[in-house]
Amino acid sequence: MITRSLANVQTDSPRHADTALISVSNEPQTRWQAQLAGAIRDPRELCRRLELDPGWLPGAEMGHTLFEVRVPEAYLSRIRRGDPHDPLLRQVLPLMAEGNTIQGFVQDPLEESGHTPRRGLIHKYHGRVLLIASPTCAVNCRYCFRRHFPYHENSPSRAQWSDTLAYIHDDTSINEVILSGGDPLAASDRQLGWLTERLEAIPHIKRLRIHTRLPVVIPDRIDTELLDWLSATRLQKVMVLHINHANEIDDAVMAACRRLKDIGVTLLNQSVLLREVNDSIETLAELSEQLFEAGVLPYYLHVLDPVAGAAHFDVPDQEARSLVEELRTRLPGFLMPTLVREIPGEASKTPL
Repeated sequence: MITRSLANVQTDSPRHADTALISVSNEPQTRWQAQLAGAIRDPRELCRRLELDPGWLPGAEMGHTLFEVRVPEAYLSRIRRGDPHDPLLRQVLPLMAEGNTIQGFVQDPLEESGHTPRRGLIHKYHGRVLLIASPTCAVNCRYCFRRHFPYHENSPSRAQWSDTLAYIHDDTSINEVILSGGDPLAASDRQLGWLTERLEAIPHIKRLRIHTRLPVVIPDRIDTELLDWLSATRLQKVMVLHINHANEIDDAVMAACRRLKDIGVTLLNQSVLLREVNDSIETLAELSEQLFEAGVLPYYLHVLDPVAGAAHFDVPDQEARSLVEELRTRLPGFLMPTLVREIPGEASKTPL
């Protein structure tokens, strides 16, 4: 059987959605892997299933040629039918505007290409490094700052990880490793367990941070196999979810969060401020409240990274500051995310 394991063999497509790694295995697909493999990847099917007016299809097809559609069923089920302005749909539906060339919106907005000293490793900040543990996501968010990232150049095989791990071992200033992607939880538990064991064997590594959207878009990903390897590690465990709207949090997502908290995972959330998705006080306040109900603390509220194809999501910095100042009057301090922009070359994210 062919299963989606994002850690072994690359396809030839340069596009994010198809830069997947496929391994041949005799193991049956897990439930979450079947959902990942069955995600909608055709803009016509997406529009048909959501009962959208046919007028949206040309834009969806054009945007799809730039950055492919990928929407799993569990996420699709939370989108209102027939509503092209649904805040969850806005995050995944390609639009004609993605083809516009806008000054300042570029393919590598964070200049990550200049911070990859080893294959699959990004080292921008003191004390921590980021590993591209998987080149594929369960959902392709239209505003993704890595929608043009060269995953085909940064997806190590197990043999190639040795050089990357040696880099981490030799730099004793590194105490935290961030698993990212793509989405790291799109990789198999066997691969993630293997990688985690090698990281925890490095004495100066004390924290494992996982940046993921999978517990949100396919909550079944938080299964026994994942909990087994994650609970077994000596490393402190932090998972940073990516939730932009309260409607993304349903009972299944809350249950997944409870399972993670039960094994000692610290849960944080980072959002992106997006035009016509969450650019209102009411929406942001409800998001923070729902996150806390799920056992997740708001962490960052990012302004949009200026990636080519996503300018229509942009909210100007001054408007973002005004929103956050008013939000401060609605929420207790512990529910306030920090408004930040990532500026290439700076030693940390920049509060706004």
